[in-house]
Amino acid sequence: MVVSVVVAAALAGHGLIPALGGFTPVLESLLPWIGLAVPVLLAGAAVARSTAAAAAALVPGLVWALMFGSTLFRSPPGGPSDLAVGTVNVGVRNSASGEAVRAIAKDLDVLAAQELTRGGPAAKQLNKMFKYHYPVSTVGLWSRYPISETRPLDVGLGWPRALRAVITTPKGKVTVYVMHLASARPGHTTSRDASLAAARKLIDADPSKRILLLGDLNTATTDRGMRGLTPPLTDAQVAAGDGFGFTWPSEFPVTRPDHILFKGMTATKAGVAPATGSDHRAAIASLRL
Repeated sequence: MVVSVVVAAALAGHGLIPALGGFTPVLESLLPWIGLAVPVLLAGAAVARSTAAAAAALVPGLVWALMFGSTLFRSPPGGPSDLAVGTVNVGVRNSASGEAVRAIAKDLDVLAAQELTRGGPAAKQLNKMFKYHYPVSTVGLWSRYPISETRPLDVGLGWPRALRAVITTPKGKVTVYVMHLASARPGHTTSRDASLAAARKLIDADPSKRILLLGDLNTATTDRGMRGLTPPLTDAQVAAGDGFGFTWPSEFPVTRPDHILFKGMTATKAGVAPATGSDHRAAIASLRL
């Protein structure tokens, strides 16, 4: 019963737990999976033939259902859309990155990519598919619509691993950020947190009516770090996705570091697409301007 209480408290009160040197934010990235403790607790109660233990095990189950149940049964709002977008970490050592982006980008208007190799197969393939493109270091933006007002950005890493550009669509301009933030590991989130703070400063200082942030943010939807970006931005997967939309690792995704965040638009659909050879899956969404 004590374990049931601890699990329920961890779910409901995770935001009150200190960062513990970066351990807690990483734990939060896997928060939905804590629910797997419930069937284990129920099985233990059945073996012990304890009604009290079974009742106690239902408490974290109820907490989990209140927190994440709606995610499992959520349906995309649908309706007309004006812009199909996506983001994918192609994998720096992925020799099949050209094949990956070809499959992902075929139905998109805008695609952001991370872990690009200059002149590599992903960039070459996307250059064939899109008229407009703007690569910076290991990130890049490809668009069916004109790109202007481009500039590289440093999000606290000491070198440009992000960019800002404006895309002129038939329905008006959209300011697009592409970012690959610092990695986060148990006990090591300082650099990631600093890059998140830098990203928030950029968004706060941007007066654009419509903003789209695409990239590998190394921050899950349930990670406390996302509070720095949502709000002011909205998560497309949360607004219009079907399920959790986990993207990493690709073989068996357990968390979602890849995001499509926006403001000044409406998400009509969001989801995940496979990326051949990468350890990430792609995040995709449709937006109405």
